[in-house]
Amino acid sequence: MSEIPETAGDVVWQSSPPGSIYDYIRVASFSIGPDGLIEQWSLRAEEQFGLAAATVIGRDPVEAFMPPELRPRGHRRVAEILDGKEWTGIVPFRMPSPDGGERAQGLAELYVMPSRTAADERAALCIVVDVRALRGIETDLAASQAIFGQSPYGFLLFGTDLTVLRANRRFATVFGGAPEEHRGHTVHDYLSRPEADRMSAALQRVLDTGESVTDLEIVGSAPGGSDRRHWAVNLYRVHSGTGRPIGVAGLGIDVTRRHNAAREAADARRNLALLNEAGARMGNSLDLETTARELLDITVPGFCDLASVDLYQTLLAGDDPGSGPCDGRGELRRVAFASAVSDGPLASGEGGDGEVGVGDVHRYRFHSPYASALRTARVHTVRGADGGLVHTTLAVPMVAHDTVVGLVQFARAKGSEPFGERDRALATELASRAAVCIDNARLYRREHERALILQRSLLPPGDPEAAGLDIACRYLPGSAESEVGGDWFDVIELPGHRTALVIGDVMGRGLRAAVAMGELRTAVRTLALLDLEPAEVLSHLDEIARGLGAPGGSQQASRVSHKSRDADLSEVYLATCVYAVYDPVTRRCTFANAGHLPPVLVEPGDDPGEPAMLLDVPPGLPLGVGGEPFEEVEVDLPEGALLALYTDGLVESRDHPLDEGLNAFRKTLTDPDRPLEDVCDQVLGSLDTRHGEDDIALLLARIQGLPADAVGDWRLPREPRSVGRARELARTQLLAWDLDDLVDTTELLVSELVTNALRYGDGEIRLRLLRDRTLVCEVWDAGLVQPRRRRARDTDEGGRGLQLVGLLSAAWGARRTPRGKTVWFELALPDGESTPPELTEEQILSMF
Repeated sequence: MSEIPETAGDVVWQSSPPGSIYDYIRVASFSIGPDGLIEQWSLRAEEQFGLAAATVIGRDPVEAFMPPELRPRGHRRVAEILDGKEWTGIVPFRMPSPDGGERAQGLAELYVMPSRTAADERAALCIVVDVRALRGIETDLAASQAIFGQSPYGFLLFGTDLTVLRANRRFATVFGGAPEEHRGHTVHDYLSRPEADRMSAALQRVLDTGESVTDLEIVGSAPGGSDRRHWAVNLYRVHSGTGRPIGVAGLGIDVTRRHNAAREAADARRNLALLNEAGARMGNSLDLETTARELLDITVPGFCDLASVDLYQTLLAGDDPGSGPCDGRGELRRVAFASAVSDGPLASGEGGDGEVGVGDVHRYRFHSPYASALRTARVHTVRGADGGLVHTTLAVPMVAHDTVVGLVQFARAKGSEPFGERDRALATELASRAAVCIDNARLYRREHERALILQRSLLPPGDPEAAGLDIACRYLPGSAESEVGGDWFDVIELPGHRTALVIGDVMGRGLRAAVAMGELRTAVRTLALLDLEPAEVLSHLDEIARGLGAPGGSQQASRVSHKSRDADLSEVYLATCVYAVYDPVTRRCTFANAGHLPPVLVEPGDDPGEPAMLLDVPPGLPLGVGGEPFEEVEVDLPEGALLALYTDGLVESRDHPLDEGLNAFRKTLTDPDRPLEDVCDQVLGSLDTRHGEDDIALLLARIQGLPADAVGDWRLPREPRSVGRARELARTQLLAWDLDDLVDTTELLVSELVTNALRYGDGEIRLRLLRDRTLVCEVWDAGLVQPRRRRARDTDEGGRGLQLVGLLSAAWGARRTPRGKTVWFELALPDGESTPPELTEEQILSMF
């Protein structure tokens, strides 16, 4: 019961949950009349003893509730009470059952007070409490006191208004003061605002729902301390004996050590994961800038908030970096930058306070920590500027093979944890791995560039020119991931306005393949100048290729060819090649193939939807295998036809088999009338040319034979007057071509060659004049002995004709033919301003 004042002087009594000890202790009462019998029996007594009033009233309490052995003593106590004596004690009792039997027994604390009836007779009022309930309360109080007073964990009891009702000594030890001084405080008095709001919300939720909260992590610091502490808080709602919520209990455990240990374990796992990722991702591209970006992709934001990579300019230029630490003042270029918090560049620069963007070249001051890190090859910690975004930066030198190649900056923004010793060790390891990858990329780039320079230097510069041919070509090296290959092509001018078209592929990559390609290309040009047949050229090339892998050259290779095949295959040079000789006068092309892909021909007038034609040229064995002769095939090419020579990189890759690539290539060559440059672009754009597995060579030639009016061809009988006839024919033809300036020189030289054919040759004589970019004169006969230029003696009357030919012509020579030989000379066409060359005195005297 509680009293609530409603008006002044008035008190209204009402029933309400008392919220006191009586919620836990059930107090019963009954009265004994003057005759010693039970006179009144309360409802609480009915609940406690389980007997109704009608059953008990009128009975002797001693006989009804006390064991037989204690009844005499009980009767004496009742008599003393009725005589007016108070008594308090613990009395054993039994609870009889309604059928006369006995129920459970127990102990009761009994308080007996003498009383008087209305007739002024002596009676007694008895108050009974079950001792077992009292013992339970005593135990609960002891446990509560142990929790609050002896618990090693902080304990708080919050009221329904979320203020502290009670705090234990451990809590007071951490947050200061005596336990009772914390009464009335709120969580905002102990925690930062974000954490306090989170804690208040959890308290309110527990109070409203009754659902407990376990291991709520709260971060804060003790008064007077700066260290961040971590507590695991358990919250549960507290009820009164009647089940009414009276507050929330909170138990806080300091888990800072456990949190630190977990964080260290997480850091260790993170570091291991970063190292594993670095090993898997970095260095696969063999590119300096890509490797630097991969390092930043791995570390931002997993390890730091901002990062940048600076490499020495000499390293990027392909030069060797100096061995050991440097002075730190060399030029560096920023090759990569990454940020998880800002798009701006990382502050560094000349004095460490400027901003350097990606691609900028800069230097560090000699006394700056960045230059010191480069100079000493040790990690330096740089504090961020006041008011800036960064609070700590690690300047980590990139050291590969005892050589500093650059600098990495790992920075953490304000609000992030500062770098520790483990972070420094991890940064050093990551920078070292990146440095090794970058140095490997540098070495590869240097080899790649040298091989590429070598290979390009061995290819024809620009678009070659040839008589009777319109030529376009393309060369694509392998990507940065694959080494340079041995693909090559060449266009060689031969006597008689003929042209040799060559394309080949040395098996393998790198400098070795490029060098082998250069040797073979040089050999091809040398053999071409000998004016050999295509099959002969490939036969000689085969011997040369076999000699490249033998210590003693081709002869030694021939001697040991019969030995065991268990030789080191790394020294075997194999190559494929197509060698074709085109004659613009007859528009006939002679092919020989050494294991290469067949040429492709597009004839004018073909159906535009029909694929181009593969020429049936016997493939033969690759160069360097030996043992089999090569075959020749002559093909008459129509005017305007398109001839394509190519290497396997154009039509074959891992994703596209050879047959599929050949069909796709043939389908792109359906229009022979398009400009050749456009055709080249269309082919490279339509096919899969970006696979990067091999380099690509493409040579296109459109057939444009010499017109009939550009050719003069006569046959002369073998008689002395043919010399004059030859001069007359040459004069007439040159005048018809408006080459008056070349008439005298041509007549003189034609006279010398025809005279030599009469004196030293055999059979019928043939004279042919060809006009294209130059004037070519050819004299044919059936003799097999080729003329040889020699110096005549002072007493010789002749022998100076070939010397005269050599002095007056731009070039001259002789070649074998199937039916004899051909001696030729070439004269440059006049440009309208220059005059024909005249012999000087020194040149005339040199003939004697």
